[in-house]
Amino acid sequence: MFEGEEALVGNVTSGVVRVGATVRRPAGPWTDGVDAFLRHLHEAGFTGAPRPLGRDEQGRQVLEYVAGEIGDATGTYSPEELAGIGRMQRALHDASASFVAAPGTRWESPIPPDRAELICHNDVSPWNLVRAEHGWVLIDWDNVAPSSRLWDLAYAAQSMAGMSARRDPAESATRLRAYTDGYGLDPALGPELAVLLGRRARAMYHLLETGFRDQRQPWARIFTEDGPYWRDTADYLDAHVAVWAAALA
Repeated sequence: MFEGEEALVGNVTSGVVRVGATVRRPAGPWTDGVDAFLRHLHEAGFTGAPRPLGRDEQGRQVLEYVAGEIGDATGTYSPEELAGIGRMQRALHDASASFVAAPGTRWESPIPPDRAELICHNDVSPWNLVRAEHGWVLIDWDNVAPSSRLWDLAYAAQSMAGMSARRDPAESATRLRAYTDGYGLDPALGPELAVLLGRRARAMYHLLETGFRDQRQPWARIFTEDGPYWRDTADYLDAHVAVWAAALA
């Protein structure tokens, strides 16, 4: 690191540092698209994303640093908090719907979506969520790419609500409903989302498993740490589809 740079703690992408009131990230072919998308969100009035601030002298992406408390994956959010995070994700999707990417825009999307409807964050999760002074803010936008509302929602609801084999299905269902009520999910889409929960978790497991087999980072490292969690979570979600569908009806 250079003088004045501070390494960020936690499960942080390699090379990401803080410099004063900014965050510096290694740029890639997708970064111009990410910056354009973030600018659009702010112009649309969405407050749950850092502001893009161009490039530094090393060519790194410069973003506003968002101070606050990072969440965790233990499912500790209250039902009221889950509803609030769900509302934030809905506002993101609604703001995204009017975004038009420039021709030739490239995206980084390690997990293929079920279909492409609009640009999504694709990693709405506690470890990418900051409880900032002005409200919930998402960080780590490198995986912004075309996806669908329900595919993005399936991952977010599962991770934010802490739906895993560690939790009784009835409690998970209640927490899922709190999140989707905040989001404003159309009940007619409940059965589809109930099925997608397990499918999205299994897609995550397959990404990590393949990365481990091919020794591609950071997936190989994450597989050794969290591979069993994603496998067991996908099994759990698939085993209780009827419970999720009933809760979402």
